Amino acid sequence: MKKIIGTLSVALAAIWLAACGGMPAANNAAGNANSNANTNANAAKAAAAAPTKEALLELDKKANEAFMKGDSAYFEGFLSDKFASYEGGKMYSKAEMVKMIAGTKCDVKTWSLDEPQMSMIDADTAAIVYKGTFDGTCDGQKLPSPMRAASVYIRNGDKWVGAFHGEVPIVDPKNPSKPLPPSPGEKKDDKMAANSNSAEKPAAPAMDANTDALLAVEKSGWEAWKARDPKQFEAITTKSLSFVGLFGSYTGSQADTIKTWTEGKCEIKSTSVTDASGVTLSPTIGMLHFKGSADGTCDGNKITPLWGTNVYVKEGGAWKLAFGFESPS
Repeated sequence: MKKIIGTLSVALAAIWLAACGGMPAANNAAGNANSNANTNANAAKAAAAAPTKEALLELDKKANEAFMKGDSAYFEGFLSDKFASYEGGKMYSKAEMVKMIAGTKCDVKTWSLDEPQMSMIDADTAAIVYKGTFDGTCDGQKLPSPMRAASVYIRNGDKWVGAFHGEVPIVDPKNPSKPLPPSPGEKKDDKMAANSNSAEKPAAPAMDANTDALLAVEKSGWEAWKARDPKQFEAITTKSLSFVGLFGSYTGSQADTIKTWTEGKCEIKSTSVTDASGVTLSPTIGMLHFKGSADGTCDGNKITPLWGTNVYVKEGGAWKLAFGFESPS
């Protein structure tokens, strides 16, 4: 969705200047210079302004509407060329997501997106988290409801475009739900794979230049979780840290998130972070997709693998976690 910046005010300024054509040339020049300076300053101020959570939620609502209509053309302009996301354990690029949406058939009676929470990762990167409720199906599969969704947006000129989107059902961690149905498009892909004569696996995503650096921080985070070490978490996370957990929980501050990670009753023998793929969104923003697992239990339940997407910010030469999202593997 395009963000219109100052169009009306610029047009009115141009009309006003034209109407003052009888003024002395020197005054006109000074007026033009002042007007241009003010216009440029206003435009720069508007461009630098952070979006509101209501504005970002509106973007996600329009994307939901387009998705349910199978309007893949909408996502050509809505998604960043750097978009990457996990759906049902499969990583989708922008092209793959657009193709998947084009073949999706939905029948949704009612739906709503509520309880928006926004975090500014930096001046040009923002995350919106909200609760979604749905009554309907896509490709014959009942949509999970309620669920927690998150989108990461990056600034592209005068508009915000999607760099990541994820959804996870909201469930009681002590009473996990049944295995999730395949995501839209996944079932079709599985049928195509079953009918293929080729046994080759899909090519792994290309390794981004920052993948190793982000992966090293991610691994240290999992070791901090194993050791219940809040000091280590403080050292590798930002003050504005926010997080969506595996069961649809949300924490909107560094303190609350670290408390969640360190106060659970977990017995962990070892951790593993694999299948990592990094995406550089800007010189100081990196996004890491990965599979995480641990040998152990939490609250008496065996720890199951998960897919994670974490957004990192480079602060003082070090990468720090600013936003995280988990979904079942």
